[in-house]
This record gives sequence, C-alpha cells and structure tokens, in this order.
Amino acid sequence: MPLLTSLLILIVIARLFGQIFRRFKQPAIIGEMLAGVVLGPSLLNFITPSPALSGISEFAVFLIVLSAGLEMNFKEVIDSMRGKGVVIALLGFILPLTGGILVGATFGMDVTRTVFLGLCVSITALPVTVSILQSFKLLGSDIARYSVATAIFNDIAALLALGVILNLPEQKSLQAVGISIFHASWKLVLLCALILGFNMLLQKLIEMGVHIERLSEKLVDIIGNEALFGILLLFVLIFGSVSAALGFHFIIGAFFGALLIDRTFFLASRYNELELTLSSITGGFLAPVFFATLGLEFKVEIIDSFWFVAVVLVVSIATKVLAGWLGGRLIGLPKSHALGIGFILNGRGVMELVIASIAYERGFIGQDLFSVLIIMGVVTTMITPFMFRKWIMPTLALESADRT
Repeated sequence: MPLLTSLLILIVIARLFGQIFRRFKQPAIIGEMLAGVVLGPSLLNFITPSPALSGISEFAVFLIVLSAGLEMNFKEVIDSMRGKGVVIALLGFILPLTGGILVGATFGMDVTRTVFLGLCVSITALPVTVSILQSFKLLGSDIARYSVATAIFNDIAALLALGVILNLPEQKSLQAVGISIFHASWKLVLLCALILGFNMLLQKLIEMGVHIERLSEKLVDIIGNEALFGILLLFVLIFGSVSAALGFHFIIGAFFGALLIDRTFFLASRYNELELTLSSITGGFLAPVFFATLGLEFKVEIIDSFWFVAVVLVVSIATKVLAGWLGGRLIGLPKSHALGIGFILNGRGVMELVIASIAYERGFIGQDLFSVLIIMGVVTTMITPFMFRKWIMPTLALESADRT
C-alpha cells in the first residue's frame, strides 16, 4: 500500500477511535493506539510498520516534546530534579531496573539480555509522559513536574547505560570498561553544561535589561510570524542534534532546547499564535500518527511464553507504581499525587522501543525478547492513561472543587 494511503487511513481511524474514547471520557491516546492495533498485524493486518511511518512518528515525537517544553518552566523542572525530586527520580529508575534484572535472572537469561530487560523496564518515555499529562491538562501540576523530571532522569540514565554497553570493547577488562564509562560520563557532563550555560546566559541578558520579547517582535517584523516558528524549530533541532552527536537520544536535547524558550520571550498574543500552530499540527495530525504507529508494533503471534510476558508486565507496572508512590510519600506529597506519579511513570512507549530496537539490531537480544519488550512498551503505555483517569482524576477533581 502506498505511504500516503496508509498515512491517510491511519490518521482517519486514529482520530475516529480517539473521538470515540473521548465520548466515554477516556483520553484520546488510548483510542489512537488501539487504532494501530486494529489496523496492524495483530488483527486486520491492513497496515504494517515501515521506515517511512517510523520517520513521521519521530517527527511527531519532536513536535510533542517542543509543545510540552514551551508550556513548562525550566527552573521548575530543574528544581524538581534536585532536593526532594531526586528521591522519586532514583527510585523510579532503581526499583524497575532491579525488578527487570531479577525477572531475567529467574528465567535463566544471560547477563546481556538480563541487563537490557532491566533497562527497558526502567524507562519512562518522556514524549508519552508529557502527552498524557497534556491530555489531562496537568502540565502545571506537581504530578507533572515530578513525573517529567523522573522521566528525564530515567531516560538519561538508561541511555547512558546503553551508550556504555554499546561502546564496550570486545575484551571486557576492568580498565577497558572504566575507560568506556569515563567517555560516556564526560559527554553527559558536556551536554548538561551546554544546557545550563545557555540558560545562565539568557538569565544574565534579562538581568541586564535586555527585552527578549522585543527582539522576537523585530524578527517577526522582518521575516514574518511563520519564519519565527521556523527559527524556534531550528533552535530546538540544534540542541537535539548536539544531544544525538554526544551519543544520547535526540529527544533529550530537544526537550531541554524547548524548555529554555520561556513564554516571557514573546508577547502574549504571539505566544498564543505559536501554541495554536503547534497544537494544530501536533494534536490534529502528527500525535495520532505517533500513537497509532506504536499500536502497529503490537503482534500477538510473536508471543511464545504467555507466562513470561505476564511476569514482565506485572513487574514492570508494579515497580513503577511502587517507585512513584513510595517516592512521593517520602517527600510529603498527598497519596493521590504520589500514586498518580506512579501511574504516569508507566508510560514507556517510544523510548523503550528505541532501546529494544537498538539492542535487537546490534544482536544483544533475540527476536523472542524483542517481541516481549514491544508488547511491554505498548501495553504499559496504553493502560497508563486509563489507570490515571480511573483512580486519580476523580480525586484531583474533588481537590480542585474544595479549593474553589
């Protein structure tokens, strides 16, 4: 089937399923992913995953992250990763990683496959996290700040570990492993220094009385509002490219690049125009394609051991919920907020699939484990908004009513 035909069918069905789920007061994300499952190899086998669809999906992820970064505040996210927030971030990575490794060891897997299982279980996909929070209109909440901060920390830690594993020499002596870890660490430090340094430069300019919003208006006068949107995309692409060049995922740098663009850099009307443009492109077109493409990866026939799949799913869900709840309670968050963080952290989606596909392509894992990891990523991402809607949103609604 031609790409454009596949894309058209995917968009129409995903939007239709999304609207149906909205009618039943469920996030559209669930319907969009279910559309991919129905159209994909699991049921109708009408559309199959392809490199072209994957490329469009990656662009969708980029715009989702850009939109989320524009809505969030850099200082609040960084503050969430320091002090109390680091408790949730550490638990959100260590507990699932340990759970995944224990499952691998229990089922007699070799060390490499066990480590990759642990890494994939520990992932919380940043794009999925922000998309789910956006769908519930909670990006400005404590749940969002701690969930996003934990997702960033988890993804960076997992991708750093992946970079170290991929760069390990064939002769794995203690000295060679140490050198490999050192190289990955200084690249991470360099990326953090670039992001923090640029943020400090912006703050310094503001302290010196430079009105960045006036500069952006001058750009609009010279090149037009559409070109300003293009410049913002280019700015974020630069950060994403630097992140990818250093061996980390493109999305990590892109998110921080968008996060550095504060809403105070624009006039209110101009910022609203940018948001409207982004939401139209992302929510109306690319986001449904992204989530439907995840659904396409779900293949029932590749399941060899339902028992192993069941254990992986239970451990992956339970460890994330426990980590979020325990971390949230330790730092003094209400029970509903702590549990909400645990539910949100379950969304693995694209990031987990990235690590799984890299491991599969490099020969670190086989088709059997790769298939299980795909199922885990799709299933945990699909049930995350459902659990949050059912058990957290009613409590948050009551809290909001009490405050008013």
